[in-house]
Amino acid sequence: MVTLVNLRAYWRFLVVVRQFFPLIVAYTRDRRKYVLFGGSRRVDTETRIERAEILLDSLLTLGPTFIKLGQLLSTRPDILPAEYIDVLSSLQDDVPPAPWEESRQVLEAELGPVDDAFEDFDRDPISGASLGQVYTARYDDEPVAVKVRRPGIEDLVEADLRVVRWSLPLIRRFIGQGRAFSLENLADEFAKTIRQEMDYSREKRILEEIKANFADSPEIRIPRPIDARSGPRVLTMEYLPGTKINDVETLDEKGIDRTQLATTLQRVYLQMIVDDGVFHADPHPGNLAVTDDGEVIFYDFGMSGRVEPFIQEKIIDFYVAVANQNIDAILDTLIEMGTLSPEADRQVMGDVMELAIADARGEDIEQYRVQQIIEQVESTIYEFPLRLPQDLALVLRVATVVEGVCVTLDPDFDFISVATDYLEEEGYYEETARQLIQKGGKQVQETSRALFEVPPKLNRALDRVENENLAVNVRLEDENDVLDRLARRIVYGLFVAVGALSTAILYAFEGASVVPAAVAAVLTLPALVALYRSFRRKKGIRAKPQFTRQSMRERRGRK
Repeated sequence: MVTLVNLRAYWRFLVVVRQFFPLIVAYTRDRRKYVLFGGSRRVDTETRIERAEILLDSLLTLGPTFIKLGQLLSTRPDILPAEYIDVLSSLQDDVPPAPWEESRQVLEAELGPVDDAFEDFDRDPISGASLGQVYTARYDDEPVAVKVRRPGIEDLVEADLRVVRWSLPLIRRFIGQGRAFSLENLADEFAKTIRQEMDYSREKRILEEIKANFADSPEIRIPRPIDARSGPRVLTMEYLPGTKINDVETLDEKGIDRTQLATTLQRVYLQMIVDDGVFHADPHPGNLAVTDDGEVIFYDFGMSGRVEPFIQEKIIDFYVAVANQNIDAILDTLIEMGTLSPEADRQVMGDVMELAIADARGEDIEQYRVQQIIEQVESTIYEFPLRLPQDLALVLRVATVVEGVCVTLDPDFDFISVATDYLEEEGYYEETARQLIQKGGKQVQETSRALFEVPPKLNRALDRVENENLAVNVRLEDENDVLDRLARRIVYGLFVAVGALSTAILYAFEGASVVPAAVAAVLTLPALVALYRSFRRKKGIRAKPQFTRQSMRERRGRK
């Protein structure tokens, strides 16, 4: 049965394909110069920026769902190149508000007549976003903020989510295996988060949980929800005005310590992710403000996430390894979390991590060193080694956006020092050391047991060898299909050899006509092409290390 949502999805699919078709063709020609055949082309930075701007315009044209998708893509360096990340980072969730009459219908369906539900209600919204908009009102003689879901947004989002899902098989044909893995996770994550963001009852529960976790923290403010005036499509909460956190001039005028603000912000998110396991996942400057007393105000808990205990433990291990500048431990932790391919070049990734640590500490990095690492990465052909499992995608988004806010507040902010101090104060260093001692003790026990168990087993094996009664089972691991490629090359080579020999014989003995020889040559050509293609090196995606602070300085220089 074809529903209205399906019909809308079919139409939207055609609209989306039409909008993205030029980019698809351009990207296809990068891999095959003439779409179906030909060599690849090298795309320069200017071309990528131009295409990223086209993508940005397309996302804005397609509306609310794709604006949200673009924002999520702007934090995914495992999917898009650095130039796309830079351009999409400017994508703001700021769209014209819906007409008051449409919002009124949503309000009254949830709470009854507006004038009965509130003592006063300002019909002009103070902010408009793709999924909802916020009004100010008065309830119980107190100022409140009323968040109302955009009318009709549910059907549009569901149709667009189907379009995204239908588009995946097509998109996977034009990208590498590593990025396809991350793209699949992105689609699942996006569908989950956007549906959660539209459920204001869930947002209220998350808001109350996080507010309770920080009940004893005087340096932050989280609005109190009003139960009696909230529902699945309407959320009423305490109104907390403040100065936007990236308005550094006003903050300086009020004498607020910006370095302390950045420290507070990072420590708050460390507690959310490492300790509490539930976090506010949209910390862009529009959702953060500062009171005159220097307290950080958090708005909009629609985008939020939870961290599993295993991931929390690995994040702690990662921070401890970074603090100790133990590159091997950093790479091991990333592999255990599933964010780094075990097949990645450890030497190359280690050099990238060293630069990333220096950048996080606010150190000045010599440009020649950056260029040296970039050349080293680009000279290593591999599929993009970073993966983002679904559980970690929102964590990365938070880390990226928080870093941008902190660097805006203090360009020399030292993330590693703040994280190290936090881990020491919370006792994580001692816990990590204790776990290492326990693991060491288990290894000693296993080694001692092996000293007693191995000699008898070895003696039995030698007896079987002596009696010629030893069978050895050999299993070849061929994850990269090396044997398969070798077999195909042998077969193609035989065909080419037979074809070439046949062509030569026919040409020599059929001197009166070259047609038989030409036919034999044509029949041999497909095998020759296949043999040639099998020997071509499969090119991965040229990865380029991205250093947030370095990139910000470069962008400021261009401006």
